[in-house]
Amino acid sequence: MAYSSKASQEKRRGFLDPRTKIALVLVLAVFVMGGLGKEQMQPIKLILSALPFLLLLAEKQWGRFLRGICMLLCGYGLLYIMPHLPAGISYLALFCGGILTRFVVTIMMGEYLIATTSVSEFISAGERLHLPQQITIPMSVMFRLFPTIGAEWKSIRRAMRMRGIHLGGAKAEQVLEYQMVPMMTSSVRIGEELSAAALTRGLGGPGKRTNICRIGLRLQDYVLLAGCLFVVLVWILEMIGVKLW
Repeated sequence: MAYSSKASQEKRRGFLDPRTKIALVLVLAVFVMGGLGKEQMQPIKLILSALPFLLLLAEKQWGRFLRGICMLLCGYGLLYIMPHLPAGISYLALFCGGILTRFVVTIMMGEYLIATTSVSEFISAGERLHLPQQITIPMSVMFRLFPTIGAEWKSIRRAMRMRGIHLGGAKAEQVLEYQMVPMMTSSVRIGEELSAAALTRGLGGPGKRTNICRIGLRLQDYVLLAGCLFVVLVWILEMIGVKLW
């Protein structure tokens, strides 16, 4: 079987282990999106903000990389022009710019995790981390939910565009009814079907599952995990009043 060969599995493996990706998502969510830390953490936050984009380039995820860069540039652009805007609009620009600059980085890291990790790899990583099934099963369903919803949304938009129901079309006022309502009902149906499929495949069974995919920590994983520990250590030192620079 070609898939079970060692060479084939190595070819399918991503740049990072799923456990490293989960650790990076948590670190970015706490320190970049959550804003934890003061002046001493600012250089580290800049490095963390660039990390998801470097990983997307390493995995050749060009579309996600460009989309994230555009959103990040829009956020910094709003913050740059904010002092030159009228009072009411400047507050709105500050709010939107702050949301984009904080959230986009973590969202890109989450997209990288979902795009480069299969369900089998995530479940295998969860078992090695000894996570309970109450966490691994919903998360494994989520890994298939978002891509499936994205494909469904594109299909609905394509079908409605053929009927002139889109922004700027002849029936633009019907966009909410004929695009959003079918999307909401489809999302509920997709979630139920994926949950049923996960349980049918034995994800909720009491026995230990075997897994054909290969995961394991490599040099780049150890380097990034050490970086995560360093970030936490710098924050702890800052909290107790120790300055490193």
